[in-house]
Amino acid sequence: MTVSFLTVEIAGDPPARLDKALSRDVPEEAALSRTRLARLIEAGEVRVNGTLVRDAKARVAAGDRVEIGLPPATESDIAAEAIALDVLHEDDDLIVVNKPAGMVVHPAPGSGGGTLVNALLHHCGDSLSGVGGEKRPGIVHRIDKDTSGLLVAAKTDRAHHGLAAQFAAHSAERLYKAVVHGVPEPSDPRLRGTRGVSFEPGSVLRITTQLARHRTDRQKQAVVFQGGRHAVTRARVAERFGSPPAAALLDCWLETGRTHQIRLHLAHVGHALIGDPVYGGRRKLSRSALSPRAIAAAAAFPRQALHAAVLGITHPRTGASLRFEAPLPRDMAELITALRG
Repeated sequence: MTVSFLTVEIAGDPPARLDKALSRDVPEEAALSRTRLARLIEAGEVRVNGTLVRDAKARVAAGDRVEIGLPPATESDIAAEAIALDVLHEDDDLIVVNKPAGMVVHPAPGSGGGTLVNALLHHCGDSLSGVGGEKRPGIVHRIDKDTSGLLVAAKTDRAHHGLAAQFAAHSAERLYKAVVHGVPEPSDPRLRGTRGVSFEPGSVLRITTQLARHRTDRQKQAVVFQGGRHAVTRARVAERFGSPPAAALLDCWLETGRTHQIRLHLAHVGHALIGDPVYGGRRKLSRSALSPRAIAAAAAFPRQALHAAVLGITHPRTGASLRFEAPLPRDMAELITALRG
């Protein structure tokens, strides 16, 4: 195994810990996160002034010379699987795919195969240079199994760090299409009286809450207003269905990206996604407002009617602006056609 080496001189006024000092002083192009550096230290790949150091908390001083060994990326222990992918863009740094509904993003207990990561490992093959020291795609964000649409994955450590920073700073553009019960109108006094709800110019609904794990059902999330993680969703009505309107197509923008965020926020304000088996409750569409065909299509819809339609990012290496759009999948397009009828 051939190991390459990176030599770093600790700059003035360093943090007390070796891993923190290296995280600050390692050149950006090396794309070594603090977590990765800590692992290299623990693995015996770091020497300070010629002395092997295995403690990430070891103290360093300005002028210390640190040599970091960089072993080649190891093969992933996740199996590569020949699963067809709808690839919208691919280069040496990243890949953008249109994920179908029903596909899990990452292997987990109960879904060890057939995932997007399994498919990416096969598709990318030797073009993966390693993320965190392992030849695997870097999953920067996720969408639920039964949500369709756009997702970007990194092929290198540098791309992974750069993309992760954009999502953390909320600078990535993420627009979703959602079909919901009812219509969230700005004139609705019930909606305006719901905690966490406000309206912005252009009739944009803003939902601001905290989200946390449900107290009794560990598979669900819950809206809270103390503790939890800050979450902001914006939504605007794109189309109304029925007479009087009984359902709507929404454009939804994520400011933050929490688990089940759009699904939970829309349910919180009384406009749950059609087909959502977790947060949709037993709500049914008005038979007096919509045709029998529309009622039947909504009742039979097998998943939450949610699609990640637009993804905008800055390329982590070139700085170019990239923006991708994925058309509605067939099942959602047919649902909307039925609701229009």
